[in-house]
Amino acid sequence: MAPKKTSKGARGGGGGTSSSGSGGALEPPKPFRIAPDSLKPFTSSLSKKHVYIAHVDQKPASFKRKIFSVPILLNAVVFAAFLWRMWYIIPYYVALLSSSFLGYENSTTIRMADLTYRQFFAVAGRRTLTFLFDFLMAVFVWPWPIEFVFGRKHGSPVLWRTAVGFRDKEIYVRRSRSWDTQVSGVDIFSEKPQGNEAREILWGMVRNATSPMLLQEKTGYLTMNGDWDLDWKAMVKATTLVDKKEIPVDAFRTLVLFHHDKFGWVANDMNASGENAQEDERRRQVFAFRDALAAVGKENLFYRWIEVIQFETQQGGFTQERQLKVAQQIRDLFKENGVDFDEFWKEAVGSDPSVGL
Repeated sequence: MAPKKTSKGARGGGGGTSSSGSGGALEPPKPFRIAPDSLKPFTSSLSKKHVYIAHVDQKPASFKRKIFSVPILLNAVVFAAFLWRMWYIIPYYVALLSSSFLGYENSTTIRMADLTYRQFFAVAGRRTLTFLFDFLMAVFVWPWPIEFVFGRKHGSPVLWRTAVGFRDKEIYVRRSRSWDTQVSGVDIFSEKPQGNEAREILWGMVRNATSPMLLQEKTGYLTMNGDWDLDWKAMVKATTLVDKKEIPVDAFRTLVLFHHDKFGWVANDMNASGENAQEDERRRQVFAFRDALAAVGKENLFYRWIEVIQFETQQGGFTQERQLKVAQQIRDLFKENGVDFDEFWKEAVGSDPSVGL
């Protein structure tokens, strides 16, 4: 994203401000930063034309396996239907070509003298619909299972799963679709109207794609939409680098990457410190706790936990003594239902159980 002229800073669109802008600044304005050298093995494989979002999906591997079984079955059905259609229709086309070009008489041969106009138009209509149906099948439907298995440009789901398998912690990388042409080649850190507009577009797309609700409610495979595609090759690359200990997995926690001609690859860690990030992390923990309880048939405990917390915090004077009392009350509530709160929270959320008390 090349800067066109020296600008004084970047404002609006959530991109922070800078007194020097991108024209003479050594660093992009906050919250952006030049991607660390540790990410170079990953960014070197990315296209400079696109915006990328990486995040870590921590839903259980068993759940991801069920989700992935749906496109497998769908593509298997499409493939089987196409094979059946070929088996059924190829003899017809062979006979039609033999009759039309070689002059052999067969079941597809028609004589105008033997047909009424109504019969002729009925035959012509049926053949036209047959040709159209098979054309649509070959052009629009057949590529689905081919791309699903082989993926000529950005890899494929099957090649990705073959390389990565199913894991409790999986790295997903999304690649921007056609909307990125509105920000490509524009200095998004410029205060000029074009820069402001591009920055607003970028931030709007990124905010929607990194919404804590979206990332918590959906597994990574379902985050594809009209604005973002999953980049299967990039996902394999990221996972391989993590497996080789070249990059820590935490480096991919809701990470936004795009290329700028002046700064090179620019990153924005959506989990960076700050009130909004803390709120997002807190929301993620709550959703993870809820999903874990629901998975063991204890979802009612989640709502009772929420009621206790809300009731106590609304009373005012939430002193240290009262906090300890409420914490014990919550532990007792869970114990009565056969759940060790501290152990369950740590296993489900991965943080200090005191956060949930």
